[in-house]
This record gives sequence, C-alpha cells and structure tokens, in this order.
Amino acid sequence: MNEQFFQERYPKEYPGTIDPDKYDSLVELIDRFVKQYADRPAFTCLGHTLSYAELDQLSANFASYLQNDLGLVKGDRIAIQLPNVLQYPVVMFGAMRAGLIVVNTNPLYTEREMEHQFNDSGAVALVVLANMASKAEAVLPKTGIKHVIVTEVADLHAGLKRLLINTVVKHVKKQVPPFSIPHMVPLRKALKMGAAGTYKNVPADRNDTAVLQYTGGTTGVAKGAELTHRNLISNMLQAHGLFKMALSEGCETVVAPLPLYHIYAFTVHCMVLLETGNCSLLIPNPRDIPGFIKTLQGTRFTGFVGLNTLFVALCDQEDFRNLDFSDLRLTISGGMALTSDAARRWQDVTGCEIAEGYGMTETSPVVSFNPPGYIKLGTIGLPVSSTACKTLDENGEETPLGEPGELCVRGPQVMKGYWKREEATRETFTEDGEWLRTGDIAVIQEDGYMKIVDRKKDMIIVSGFNVYPNEVEDVIAAHPNVLEVAAIGVPDIKSSEAVKVFLVCKEQTSEKEITDWCRERLTAYKVPRFVEFRTELPKTNVGKILRRELRTEELSRLEKAS
Repeated sequence: MNEQFFQERYPKEYPGTIDPDKYDSLVELIDRFVKQYADRPAFTCLGHTLSYAELDQLSANFASYLQNDLGLVKGDRIAIQLPNVLQYPVVMFGAMRAGLIVVNTNPLYTEREMEHQFNDSGAVALVVLANMASKAEAVLPKTGIKHVIVTEVADLHAGLKRLLINTVVKHVKKQVPPFSIPHMVPLRKALKMGAAGTYKNVPADRNDTAVLQYTGGTTGVAKGAELTHRNLISNMLQAHGLFKMALSEGCETVVAPLPLYHIYAFTVHCMVLLETGNCSLLIPNPRDIPGFIKTLQGTRFTGFVGLNTLFVALCDQEDFRNLDFSDLRLTISGGMALTSDAARRWQDVTGCEIAEGYGMTETSPVVSFNPPGYIKLGTIGLPVSSTACKTLDENGEETPLGEPGELCVRGPQVMKGYWKREEATRETFTEDGEWLRTGDIAVIQEDGYMKIVDRKKDMIIVSGFNVYPNEVEDVIAAHPNVLEVAAIGVPDIKSSEAVKVFLVCKEQTSEKEITDWCRERLTAYKVPRFVEFRTELPKTNVGKILRRELRTEELSRLEKAS
C-alpha cells in the first residue's frame, strides 16, 4: 500500500510528512540542542544527573581526545561496549562530534561475538566498562583495535560518591574481574587530556554512515547495518511526531531500562529526547528487578520504554504495583511481540495503555506505531510519517488487504545497506532495490493498522497448514499460571511438523492443563503436541526470547536419540 492509503486512515492529530533534510547531520543536531537545553537534566543514573551543558562539555572533551591525542579521523570506527551508564551518551556524542562511526556493542557478548564484530567493523578504538574488560583483553590481540579506554561504573559521579560506588562494585560485589590491557587509558584521564584542547568540527554528509548497528544475530551471522545521519534524523523526526501526542518538551522523565546500544532505546533516548530536551532515567541492570523498582520509588516518571518480558516481570512484583503512576502518560513497547495479556495487566497496574510499535535494526528502527489515544491492541499500529508499507506473497506479488504476506518497507529511515556485504544487501531488498524486505509476515487491515503474524522463518507447517508461533504464544500467555512461553516447530512423521511449547510458570502446572486451555482457544492443528516446562528461556540481552536456540537444542536432542 502506498503512503496515501495510510494517510487517509491516520487520526487527524497524526503528524504529517517529515523533512529528512531538516538537519545537515547528527553533529549539527547535537551542537544545537545541548546548548538550547543547557540548564535542563539530560541523563540520570545511580542518583547522579548530567545536565545538557555538562553533556556538551564532556562530549566535547572526549571528541578533542579522540582527535588530538589518538589522532583518529573522519570515518574511523569506535566500538562502544557500555551498559546504561552516564558515560554512554558522553562517549557516543563525543565520537560523533569527532567524525567517527559508532559501533554499538553488547557488553554481554561472548569473546567469539566480540571478535567477529570488532573485526567485521574494522574498529580501531574501544570504550569498555571495567566489569567487561577481562573479556576484551582476551580478544584484543586478534583484532585491529589500537586504542582502549576503560571506565568504571560511577566515573562521572562526584568525588566521594564515585569512590564509594566504584569501590563497592569492585571489592564488595566483586563484579570487576582482574584485567591487564597494555596502554589502556582510563576514561577520566582521557576526558582530562581532551579538556586541554578543542575538537575540530568535521563536515558530514547526510548520507555518511553514522552508526554501524549490528543485527541481533537471531536469524544468522550478525551483520552491520549502515545507518546514515539522514536515516537516524528521519526516524527521530518520525518518532518525535508521535511522542508529542502524549509528552511535552523539556519537562518529561522517561525510564530507560533497555540498553542504549540497542537501536530501539538509542533512537528514543539519544535522539528523540535530545531534540525535545527531556531526561532519561538510565537503569544499568534491569534484570535486577528489586533494584529497578527501588530506583523508581519516589521518582516522578512520565514515560516508560519496555518490552513484553519486562512488563510481565514488573507487574508480577507487589512493590512495583504499589508505585505512584499518576504522572505516567506514555508507555511504548517494541523489540518483540506484545501479548494481549501483558498489555492488559500493565494497564490495570499503571493506568497507562501500552503503545506497541514495530521496527528493526535496518530501519533505524521504527516502521510503525500505535498513536497515543488511538491504540488498537494486537496491532503494530500505522506506518510512521513518510513511510510506505506493503505485503508480498512468495511470488513477489502484492497481497490484498487482510491477507498475510511478507512486510516490505520504503522510507527515509531505511538503512544504506549492510557493511561490506553487497550480496546480503541485495537479498534484503526487492529486485528494484526500492523496498526493504523485513522477513516478517504481516496483515494490513482495512483500517490501515497492521498486524505481524510472525517471522517468516519461524512459521510452523502442520499438515500443510501455517501455524504462527505468536498466535499460540499469545493464547498460552493469557493462562494465569504462565509467565513466559515460546513455540517452535519440531519434526513429525505424520504432519511434517508439530507444535512444541516451552513454558516458565508461576506455579506447578500440568501439560494437560495447558493443552486443554489451548483446545478451547485454538484450532486443533495449532494445539501444542509437546509441552516442556523450564525455569527460564534463552533470551537476547534486551529480553527477546530466542526461538532459534530452542530449535537448535531440539534438533540436537532428536539427532542424539536417533
């Protein structure tokens, strides 16, 4: 469907088309808004807040260090391997001001994954948290990284508090394994050295790559999506237009539990909230649910960025349910499918609807969103401004409204391509090169709202019938004893494949109870043939359940049995 089809169905408050060339580059954006909002809070973490003025000065010092002390030049890649701490925006904005390409890196990567990403990106510098530096130490000799900057958790806090937090983390909690990296420089020293000089503005073309954002690897080898200045600015403007339907400028605090190195949180907290002069409350370890809730106690927050597994985990805690949600006006969900049960529960607890969106690394990431005030549960909303979507069948023909097909996207937020992977880039776009193939099966409704049926690769074929795991999972997730669920297809002699589900439950539950529940709500061929109970399910660091790992485990088990 073209953009006009969707525009005719947008609410009257829905933002119109955007100007992707409104800003020359992200550097212009950073320079403008850190000064415009100088006296306002930008990021808060572990009880300390950086104002936009402090963010301006510190990132400028880091840019100066990169240029003057390390001699890095435009286009050099710098890997940033940090959780949600104050250092992340300082380092990231500083790298962009110095003209470098940011390579966002998961701090929980294995050595194999780190080695792949560092070498694939050609990174020459690395900023790493001391807690993870021992893993980096083992990998560095196998890479082209020449410069390493190490930071401790509270390095940007005031003197006594910095010493106290860093000491507790290192010596009491023993969360910093010993490491020895030759010629590494502490971040505080780098900032001090940079403050002795000034950085030089580096002209950037809108189509220059700003960020190498690696795909999660849930569908194969992680690839670096080249996101340009124009891509990221476009998606920032697209998302801003929707967020302002619920939030104002300069007076909001948005909770940031999802990692900033993930493109979903990156765009929200480092792009949209920068342009609007709002504050992000950084949560370094969202898996520590009691600690997370303690941070929220007594805090006025107006926005919350999360995903399904986090919503479920929080609502299950009495201390969370007792928080004051009177200021909460916007909750957004992405990264994985939102179950109707999780959405209803969150609204019951907080009084705030969840606005589910859809996106992917390759689209910077937002493709569609449920407009605040016009949310349709179970859908991924309407395409964002200046974006067209359509669905294609296996022959490349557009499918009619209401019929599933592979979702394809066209818009200014769509990546330039995969870093040094021309063939993979061609395969990801349609033959004319105009539409990005998402690999997701979707339905476009008559009202313009879209539904994701499932990942193309995750589809289960039972006796010739398509079974979409999301549908099975959504039904089972509504069971009162079920916390988490994942559905996969397993080989079956009679039906080609059968449905198997993996469950994490609150209380002891029988297989019969689950299958009876499904029989009441699903067509017979969709009912799980096999049920396995577990204490936890494999997930990515942002909480997305890894069906691929479950399939691999199952196939390995079947091979051994045969």
